Amino acid sequence: FMSEQAASLLNEDQLPVAGSAAGTPVDVVQLKKIYEAALMTSQEPLSLSELRKLANEPLENRFIEELLQQLAEKYADSGIELNRVASGWRFRARPEMQAHIERLDPQKPPRYSRAVMETLAIIAYRQPVTRGDIEEIRGVVVSAQVLKTLESRAWIESIGTRDTPGKPALYATTQQLLDDLNLRSLSELPALEEMGNLLEPANQNEPV
Repeated sequence: FMSEQAASLLNEDQLPVAGSAAGTPVDVVQLKKIYEAALMTSQEPLSLSELRKLANEPLENRFIEELLQQLAEKYADSGIELNRVASGWRFRARPEMQAHIERLDPQKPPRYSRAVMETLAIIAYRQPVTRGDIEEIRGVVVSAQVLKTLESRAWIESIGTRDTPGKPALYATTQQLLDDLNLRSLSELPALEEMGNLLEPANQNEPV
């Protein structure tokens, strides 16, 4: 069942003040403005724990999420959208607006080789994996530069070593990758072809 806080938000026009976790009244309209300002000016997604700090009283996660959903609805017909990704909530330009916005800074987007994209896909779908695992699946040697490229974008990271001779590093994807794909969790990973399109198509003329 929905908490009293969340339920009160559904009737915000009639009941602009809701209760906090401690039972203290909360000005929903003002809090929504605070969240809107914080999310608009933040360069990174804001987590629920960070958003909770903006209120004067402790709030339930369900209450905050309901408020954010209402804020998202406010922008439903605009050129920007508020959505949830792996590390929190953020505003971003809608995909159909991106081509227009890029005219302000017409730089070529980064393009990645087939080797980079295939390595990323293997890590994403088989993680955690070692460099040897990747080479076995691809059938070719994986250069150190490929892994460095993915690490420099903060899309993968070493999360430990495998307990085998040589103690090879184990690689896994990061929250940054999910954020860049506009996803909440690994369970939402798209098909391989779609993931490649979202992260910029590979340059097929580059070496593998």
